[in-house]
Amino acid sequence: MRGPLPRFMESQSLAAPVSDSDALDLYRALRLPRAVEDKMLRLIRQNRLSKWFSGYGQEAIAVGCAWALEERDWLLPMHRNLGVWTTRGLPLRPLFCQLMGKEGGFTKGRDRTFHFGHPDKKIVGMISHLAAMLPVADGLGLASQLRGEDAVALAFTGEGATREGDFHEALNLASVWKLPVVFVVENNGYGLSTPTSEALPVEDIASAAAGYGMPGVVVDGNDIYSVIASVNAAAARARAGDGPTLLEMKTFRVRGHEEASGTKYVPDDLIAQWQERDPVQRYRDHLIEDGVAPADLDAIDAALEAEIEEVAEWALTQPEVTSTDADEHRDVFAPSTSRPTAHRGPETPDVRFIDAITDGLGRALEADDTTLLMGQDVAEYGGVFKVTAGFLERFGADRIRNTPIIESGALGCALGLALDGFRPVVEMQYADFITCGFNQIVNNLSTTHYRWGAKVPVTVRAPFGGGIGAGPFHSQSPEAWFCHVPGLKVVVPGTPADAKGLLVSAIEDDNPVLVFEHKALYRSMRGSVPDGDYRVEIGKARVARQGADLTVVTWGVGVRWALDLATNLQDAGDLEVVDLRTLVPWDREAVLESVKKTGRLLVLHEAGRTGGFGAEVAAEVAQEAFHDLDSPPVRVGGADLPIPFSKAIEAEVYSAQARLEQAAQSLLDF
Repeated sequence: MRGPLPRFMESQSLAAPVSDSDALDLYRALRLPRAVEDKMLRLIRQNRLSKWFSGYGQEAIAVGCAWALEERDWLLPMHRNLGVWTTRGLPLRPLFCQLMGKEGGFTKGRDRTFHFGHPDKKIVGMISHLAAMLPVADGLGLASQLRGEDAVALAFTGEGATREGDFHEALNLASVWKLPVVFVVENNGYGLSTPTSEALPVEDIASAAAGYGMPGVVVDGNDIYSVIASVNAAAARARAGDGPTLLEMKTFRVRGHEEASGTKYVPDDLIAQWQERDPVQRYRDHLIEDGVAPADLDAIDAALEAEIEEVAEWALTQPEVTSTDADEHRDVFAPSTSRPTAHRGPETPDVRFIDAITDGLGRALEADDTTLLMGQDVAEYGGVFKVTAGFLERFGADRIRNTPIIESGALGCALGLALDGFRPVVEMQYADFITCGFNQIVNNLSTTHYRWGAKVPVTVRAPFGGGIGAGPFHSQSPEAWFCHVPGLKVVVPGTPADAKGLLVSAIEDDNPVLVFEHKALYRSMRGSVPDGDYRVEIGKARVARQGADLTVVTWGVGVRWALDLATNLQDAGDLEVVDLRTLVPWDREAVLESVKKTGRLLVLHEAGRTGGFGAEVAAEVAQEAFHDLDSPPVRVGGADLPIPFSKAIEAEVYSAQARLEQAAQSLLDF
């Protein structure tokens, strides 16, 4: 079956948006990734390369986009956009080492092909989760906007990924904030083996732009001049402050999704039809028609092929990447720049938990102009819990920003801001809604520093927990989900002083930090809070109560429960309460020291018992302090149920507090 070409391609011809003097340089830029493609395909056939995601026949899009933009502009390519990297002038030897997984690449063997960034070249590479980088482009565009600069961010995605939520969230946010972003949809006809016609109900994805109040333009993606002209126009619009543009570049994937998958599912005549519109050959023919001697183009071809042959063969001789346990673990986190406050100084007594958070957040905003806050209803309304009431007047609309209801989009935007020098704080309205941004946290924020060394100073504030009769979707305690993800720090304050000090430390940290704030403590807990500049070191527990007979390890609201328990059981035993404060990294030494003193351990948390972080603590103690224990470690957590709306059922059936005293008494009696 011979499919029709897109309607705009039937008669469109090349029209030059570049000068005659640049024409040969553009040909060289277009021919370079083709030379790489040719070599990689030969290596695949020779069984000397294991995998290759080919962009053969699509080079005009990557090269044209990179050519059209300025060096100060950001590019966020996908795995078929080799031409972005070559056009931006990345050195070929380390690039080939990266592509082949050899020593000397850009990720130290920690990720494949184009899954990395190069800040000096203003390139931020992809992750495998499609459309995830589009909100990151929003953040990079916002950084430019906030600085009063005119840099543009251009992000690529495939047509299949336009069904992902991040595509729509990114377009919406960019349009609402008039961000200088260009979204490029590389429509190559297939998502792995599924034809676009079976995945999308419309012919032109560019028509989606109207729903977000931006121009949508269909472009011949196999015409290098059309690509350059369309990107020039979109970038000019962005620089003028008129906001984003959606460019749909029609092309075709003439190779497999990756080489091993082949193209048997694609009709042969359809591939042949598109090969007639090969972008490299089209441009070559155009130059010859304009009077360029074929011999001159042949000379460029030969020089590039020789260069790529030499570099590729050299890269294949390089050693495989090796590392050490210490090196790998060291690079999971960037070195922390925040330091605990040595002297507390004057204190204000009787400060509410929520007011301590407001104080800490406000001081962080005052101390650093690159710190800003984003979230739903955080500006005029002051947030649903009023943590940020008055912040809009204090810090202005640029730094206190209401977002649409786009958890994933806001978190991706925060990553973009962080990559360009800002320290964003993102408020989840409720921690329960963090699931809508899960991918950005666990796959994007968490892995970036380990993969390619970029600092990611993003703080996520998450009001969590039950006890307020809010039901299953506004009462969850999801902290344990994130403790399993390398690259994230997780803090859970249990006092007003720690709420302030840990939040300030989190914002100053050069890593993504999740700060879980217990809603039930907001207005019910009071305590003394140090005035002025104050930090609590992340990763350090505190002994909230000294004791001799039983160690209770807990965090958040559990600290209050444990202290009440110690009072109620003081005639039965002397309880020591260890407030972890930080779950990742957690203070093993403090816990082990306490258990060696008391000989007994009870781990308490509000979250469901199964899979809770308490299991990690109990297992570590059983392994490292087994001979110091006088009884088996005990975990007390919430019931394995959704949190009920009924306060009575929550208190009597779900809550860990309902089982706490009996569990502690049994341990003391053991």
